[in-house]
Parts: sequence; structure tokens; C-alpha cells
Amino acid sequence: MKSYNIKSLPFILLMAMCTQFSVAQKKAVASKKQPNIIFILTDDLGYGDVGVFFQNLRKEKDEREEPYHLTPMLDKMAKEGAMFTNQYAAAPVCAPSRASLLSGLSQGHANVRDNQFDRALADNYTLGNVMQLSGYKTATIGKWGLQGNKKYDVLDEKWPAHPLKRGFDYYMGYISHGDGHEHYPKEGPSKQHNGGPKKVYEGYKEISEQLDKCYTGDLFTAVAKKWIVENSGKTDKPFFMYLAYDTPHAVLELPTQAYPAGGGLTGGLQWLDKPGHMINTASGKIDSWIHPDYINKTYDNDNNPKTPEVEWPNVYKRYATAVRRIDDQVGDLLKVLADLKIDDNTLVVFTSDNGPSIESYLKEPYRADFFNSFGPFDGVKRDVLEGGMRMPTIARWPSKIPAEQVIAKPSMMYDWLPTFTAMAGLPAPANSDGVSLLPILTKQGKQDTSLVYSEYFEGGRSPNYEEFAKNNRVKSRKQMQMLRVGDLVGLRYDIKSASDDFEIYDVTKDPHQTKNLATSPEMQSLQNYMKERVLQIRRSDSTAQRPYDTAAIPSVNIVKPQKGVNWESFENHYKWLPNVSHLNAVDKGSLKAIDVESVKSKKDLIYVFEGYIYVPSDGKYNFHVSTSTKAFVRIHNASVIDADYGYQANTTKANSLILKSGYHPIKIYYSYKVNSENKLDIKWGNASSNKHQTLSNDLFIDKN
Repeated sequence: MKSYNIKSLPFILLMAMCTQFSVAQKKAVASKKQPNIIFILTDDLGYGDVGVFFQNLRKEKDEREEPYHLTPMLDKMAKEGAMFTNQYAAAPVCAPSRASLLSGLSQGHANVRDNQFDRALADNYTLGNVMQLSGYKTATIGKWGLQGNKKYDVLDEKWPAHPLKRGFDYYMGYISHGDGHEHYPKEGPSKQHNGGPKKVYEGYKEISEQLDKCYTGDLFTAVAKKWIVENSGKTDKPFFMYLAYDTPHAVLELPTQAYPAGGGLTGGLQWLDKPGHMINTASGKIDSWIHPDYINKTYDNDNNPKTPEVEWPNVYKRYATAVRRIDDQVGDLLKVLADLKIDDNTLVVFTSDNGPSIESYLKEPYRADFFNSFGPFDGVKRDVLEGGMRMPTIARWPSKIPAEQVIAKPSMMYDWLPTFTAMAGLPAPANSDGVSLLPILTKQGKQDTSLVYSEYFEGGRSPNYEEFAKNNRVKSRKQMQMLRVGDLVGLRYDIKSASDDFEIYDVTKDPHQTKNLATSPEMQSLQNYMKERVLQIRRSDSTAQRPYDTAAIPSVNIVKPQKGVNWESFENHYKWLPNVSHLNAVDKGSLKAIDVESVKSKKDLIYVFEGYIYVPSDGKYNFHVSTSTKAFVRIHNASVIDADYGYQANTTKANSLILKSGYHPIKIYYSYKVNSENKLDIKWGNASSNKHQTLSNDLFIDKN
């Protein structure tokens, strides 16, 4: 590699090239209208609950002891687009799963983990503000539950993480997680679970007093349709909507009546804006209507064809009706897009937040094995087994996504943030843990490999279902981890220490995770890799402690270390520090030490410095960063210092990692600004002493 000193770079020529590149890129982006995006998230819908993923197989077999329910609109959506058969939720319960989705961070980095319901979503990049910064009008409708509460957050103001403070121009729905367990906010008939009226907000205004007989799935759909109509084609801005249903969650309440006919602009659900009758299904009897396909359904409950079949228990008629209602609501939204003639340029994503629940707020219990809502897997909500994590994800974008596409490549829910920024013509923020799925969706370009990782704590055990492998029945949960590498999933339950072995399963051949391959001698290297990898891709959180938090992060081997650091520079016309993995570098070289103060450029640039730090002995090491602009630091794949979003210039940000002796890869992003002070001061040192030294002089490259 040719070596340069930043002081001597031919910047006049370089900047001319940059200008030409920038103008060409901007023209290319401007020539294509940015697509609209609707992301639909359901609550506790299992992989096996959607027809094309599993229920249709039960219908085809027609085994009378195996009841099934149908989702014709979702099946049609999948046929017209792509279905992901290996996409995972970020966590097996709603709060951490949604936090990872919204932040683009894994559960190794997201600030909401475990069962931290109502904790404030971190004040950083979110699906809302990255799309705002990309030129989109943004809205979120439905369940939030990430606004902030006294248990985890110092509340200088009410709801520090209200959706309007996290990048959304419009909000309507349930702020509180607990309120989202009720499907009739005003009447609140669900006495079994914190019954009574709930609070629905439009922005900061509480409006539930107007919402007589409003079934929330219908309410949120009517509001979503109204907002789409109001924001479609009225300005040059595209729109992004995060539509978070609170159904079919375990309250299992029923709608008031049949779904209105027609759908779209003139049919289906409609917003009437009349207090006491805000939507066109706000009449009749609440919690009363069962879908006619299920009202008289029977099944062979004792697996004996000689005895009479019995009627489905009421709780399952309710569940099937709730899922079918979601199906109708999605079909209604797609019809609106068609009526507005914007469906070709609108990506609609449908998925769920975690695996199926086994809860019921009714007196009648609910079991996920009635419909096998976990599909061909083991595990339910709160399990990091496949059934708790694998999601029924569908994406439809008629002008870009080929029809009838089945995507088997593993992916993660936090991949959607980089996907949406890529659709807007921009790279994702550098702090994102996901990758863009645009190449595999559109069949254009090379698809990056997703980081499929989760960690979670939950007391209790997995259910004792006969469909599950014996090793997965009544499985003690506690501290859990999962990591997927190719077709193999590493799984740890009831973790005691970082040295605990992973169970290893080939989930393509063994979806029920019955045969633990970890005992095979040829798996020892993968076992070691997984143990090291899960320490290198995360950062500990004092509010969600893990038994491996104090384990030292393993170092890597390099052949021929030499003092110095490699660098690349990139166009800097972004509103955040970008992930540069798919950007074209305008120049590159190597230096003996980082020296940003000596750059003489006539254009803003992003510099990315890569090398290794040498750790002389095992221990806890502190890192301090102060910069005049913005900076971001990763060691291995762990985010160590984030001085990007909201960073105040020349203040110090600090963090620490426990590191093994040896070499550790480091990547430093820095935003260079023309005609301003440019300073990047990074210090580090062993936490056992108060001595810290300049990091830029302690960097190495591998000259092999």
C-alpha cells in the first residue's frame, strides 16, 4: 500500500474529483423519486400464524386434530413481493425488540434490554430521525412503550423519549406499554389485566374520551389511511410510517362488527372525526364479533375419528379472528396505496415483534400449540429458540421487488434502518449494527451478511409442548444468548459464565433444534469462535447485567505489527457519520499517527482510521474522546465511543472495555470540517491507574 502524509496530499486535484463525484451522485439521486415506506409491526404474532409461512400447510394436510386459520391478504402480499423465511426479531419480547428496530442496534448495544418496558429510547439515531434527515415526512401510529419512566430514567421532563422527540412528525396511539394490553381504550373491559380506560394520545393531547367503541386495530388503521391520504403527493417529500399494532396480543378482545367492505379510499375503515363515533366501526357491541370462518369451527380434540368433533374453544376463535382482522387491515392499506396510484413506489414491510404469546387475559387459558403459532420451530415469546425469534416477514414494493421471491438468507430486524437509508440514497449511521437488505430485495448488488445476535434474561421456562424436542421442553431460561453463523445457530440458556459452551444446531436441517452438534470434534473451532465473537460485538449495560460482562474481550493475531494507522477519506455531505462500507474512498494511505489538525482541505471529508491497539496486559481500559466535530470509535465490533448524534464539540465522552492482552482492531470515524478548528483527542489507559496516554501514537498496522 502506498503511504501518504495527510499534509502532502494533492488536495486541489482531489477536491476537483470529489466535486465531480458529488454532483454526479446528487443528480442520480435526484433523478429517482425516493420511495414511500410503511413498516407494519404486529404484537406477538408467531411465524406460524401467517398462511404462507405455515398455516396453509396445515390446511393442505387437513388433519382434523390440527386446526388452522387463514391470512389471504398477507398471502397475496407475499405472492406480490418477498417473504423472509430466516429473519429474526432482535429480542424475544416487545420492548427490547422494538428498541433495536427503532435504533438500528443489536441487543448488545441498544439501551433498552430485557423487560425494560417504558424505558426511554436512547436520544440517538432512530428510524424516525434518520428518515426525517433523509427528506421524509414521518409518522408513527399505535403502540410505543419507549417514552421513559422513573424506574430507569431521570425525568427532567415528562416523556423524554416521546415519539415527537425521536424523529416523528406525527404520533397517535398508546404511549404506555401497559395501556397497549387493552384493545378498547375508553371502555377498557379487560378486567383480568389492569382493566379500565386507557390513554390514547395524538401528539401530546389525550383523546381517549372521544374513542367510544374503537377497537384499536381498526382505530390505528383508519388513522394510518387518513395520514397517508393527507401526506401523499401533496409535497415533494416522500413519507415514512411506522405502524405498530397492539394486536393480536393476549387480551384477545374482538372487534365490534365485520370488516367494512371495499377497502381503500372509499371502503374499508374510515376516519369519521366525530367524537363518540370517530371511525366507521365504532358502533354495535364491543368485544363481540367472531369471524364467520371460525364461529362454528370444530376439530378432533382427542385424535379419534370415531368420536364427535368438538367446537374450537372460544379463546382460539378470538385469536384467529384477531389475526384475520390484521390481515384485512393490511389489505385495506394496500388498497389505499393502489387507489392513490403510489403502490409501485411504496415499500410495505410486515412483521412481528417476537414469537407467539402463551398468555390470555381471559379466564380461559391460551396455548400456542393449538395452531402451532411457532411454526416448524420450538420456542415461544421469551425464548431465544427459533420459535421465539423467527418472524413472518413480508416485503412488497412492486416496481423494485420481484414477485414470489423467497429470501432464505438470515437477517435481523435492525437491518431495516440501513435498508431504509439506502432506499433514500444514503449510507446508514456509523453506529448501526445492521446491513442494508436492498441488494437481496431488488436482486441488484452484493448482499452483506447480517449480524444475527441476541441476548436476553427471563425467569421461567419454555412450555412443555409435545411438538417441541425433549431438550427444549420446560427449558430453564434465565440468561440467554443466540448467535447465527451461516446455517448454524449457537444457543446458550441459563448462562453462568463466558466459558459456558454453546449448543450448536443446523437450523436448516434441524429446525426444532433437536441434535446438538457441539459435541462433535469438528465443531470445537466454531465453539471457540462463538465464545469470542459474542464478547467482541457488544458492550455491557449496568441495568441489564450479564454473567459474561466481566470477561476480557479476546485479542487477534497479526503477523507483522508496525507502528502506524491506515486511513481513507470520503465525501462528507451527510448529516451523520456514515457507515462507509459501500462508499467510494476519494483517497487513502497510511500514517505513523493520526494528525487531523494538519489536514489542508477545501472540502469537508470523512476520515476513517483503522489499525490495532496493543494491550500489554489483561484488564479494564478506559477510553476518552474529545473532538471539535464528530467522532465514532469501534473496537472489534463493539461501539466504544459515540460522539456523533447530539455531541457537543470539545466535550469528553468516555467508556471502558475489559480487554485481553494482545492486539485489538480499532476503527475511528472523524468528520473534518473546512474553515474550522479540527481536533481529535483520544486517550486511553489501564483503569487500575490514572495514567492515560494519547491513543494515536499507539496504533499498529499489519504489514504482512
